[in-house]
Amino acid sequence: MDITYLGHSCFKLRGREASLVTDPYASSVGFAMPRVSADIVTVSHFHKDHCYTSGVSGTARRTEPFLIQAPGEYEISGISVFGVSCFHDGKSGTERGKNTVFTIHVDDVSIVHLGDLGHRLSDQEIEAMGSCDILLVPVGGVYSLDPKEAIEVVNQLQPAVVIPMHYRTPKHNPKVFGKLATLEDFLHEGGFEQAARTEKLTLAKGSLPSEMEVVVLEKS
Repeated sequence: MDITYLGHSCFKLRGREASLVTDPYASSVGFAMPRVSADIVTVSHFHKDHCYTSGVSGTARRTEPFLIQAPGEYEISGISVFGVSCFHDGKSGTERGKNTVFTIHVDDVSIVHLGDLGHRLSDQEIEAMGSCDILLVPVGGVYSLDPKEAIEVVNQLQPAVVIPMHYRTPKHNPKVFGKLATLEDFLHEGGFEQAARTEKLTLAKGSLPSEMEVVVLEKS
């Protein structure tokens, strides 16, 4: 199973039987999403930087990607997806509404994409999400978890691999994302300055690290 980072909160997961793209974004973030195809697209919430589904084309197996935009259980082309409803802020959604956390099972590996989660998880939410081998976690704050809160959620879920997302870069639109924390802020907060960096992560269930690792995926 391969994971590549397309920027912001968007990743491509490629398994033996199918591929999936998370939270495709519009160019209003400050840069354009790379051209990408997938069998499945997940959308954590309906903000432009997370729901640009027209930016993802179909594949030889499926002319249009299967869209997953709500909580529930899904099984498509050998990939299982479980969506759990939570909130975009720490005030039960009164500021920014709801957010869906997706647990995605690809080739026996469980990947949890937190979307724009804005709060610590409850015991009930953690139980509903199930196992978490790889955690895709927002770390920029303002609209989601900040670096300190992100580390708290990492400790709640205890994944084998942590991949940060949704942080400020020089290419982001400063009017919208100028107050977000950077990747370096998160790495410093957690003492992860020596985190591995790579353009693509390839893992199997049997090759997951025995102790938690933070991996920085470079945008492809």
